[in-house]
Amino acid sequence: MPKEQQVYAYSTVLMGSPILLKLFEHNEALARQVFHLIKHYENLLTANRSPSEVMSINLAAGVHPVRVNPAVFELVRIAKFISLFPGSLFNLTIGPLVKCWKIGFQGNRVPQEEELQSRLLLCNPQDVLLDDIAQTVFLAKTEMEIDLGAIAKGYIADCVQAFLRQRGVSNALINLGGNVQTLGKPPDATGWLIGLRKPFGAPDELVGIIEVINKSVVTSGIYERFFEQDGQIYHHILDANTGYPLDNELLSVTIISERSIDGDIYTTLFFGMGVEKSTSYLSDLPDIEAIFVTRDQRVICSSQQHFRFTLLDNRFCQH
Repeated sequence: MPKEQQVYAYSTVLMGSPILLKLFEHNEALARQVFHLIKHYENLLTANRSPSEVMSINLAAGVHPVRVNPAVFELVRIAKFISLFPGSLFNLTIGPLVKCWKIGFQGNRVPQEEELQSRLLLCNPQDVLLDDIAQTVFLAKTEMEIDLGAIAKGYIADCVQAFLRQRGVSNALINLGGNVQTLGKPPDATGWLIGLRKPFGAPDELVGIIEVINKSVVTSGIYERFFEQDGQIYHHILDANTGYPLDNELLSVTIISERSIDGDIYTTLFFGMGVEKSTSYLSDLPDIEAIFVTRDQRVICSSQQHFRFTLLDNRFCQH
């Protein structure tokens, strides 16, 4: 009987989340390089502290364009493109609204309607002006803020995957807290097993297990950051059309794809679309698959050509 191969787990905290790297060789130097790479991109892309290039863009809003790193420019370009999809929930200019609610930070209050309306005036993606030649980003209105939080982890996860491949690693997993990107599979298993959390359950309570090989798994759920007031739950997935947390039938959306950045994009888009429209949309996306968990405790899976899902909680019904 073949000997089970040792897995080595390395962890740290970056981007406000626990980061986990799994390798099949003891290589602390490689783990340090991975964490250094993540820190580098965090410093470029965070909207919350200097010397981030995103913060530089925000501080110059309404004043002057800011020349940025090519990676930052490309990510802003992608985020603006997705934000301009008709009816898109994705909005890179949602920063003022996020700060207004402060959900997951020191918030726990419902903003006044007039406060929300004034912030919504600053959330128009058309007001993000890009100069491809000069590689500059300009926010047309004072007090505008872009926030790449909905796309940055996926981008960074893909960068880590590419870095590991360049170093000759063929089997590994990187978990950036909601974004899991894999290379290959564990040598002694049929695939990577990734838990799908039970919404509003304990951290170790699972609805089911997702098995993948060489795929990204990204989950976004309303249970990740929220507060409750007067019997109403207010979560962090905000709708820039209304100013309020999105209210539909979904508790979570999981995307299985090659690229983790696609997972970031489609979890947000599909949250806004809802189950029926998303399922129809998926028919034109053969490389993207999804799992929807609904408020009435249904688990709705797409074709499962690129993953396998095993339901663990019989209080949910799989479709």
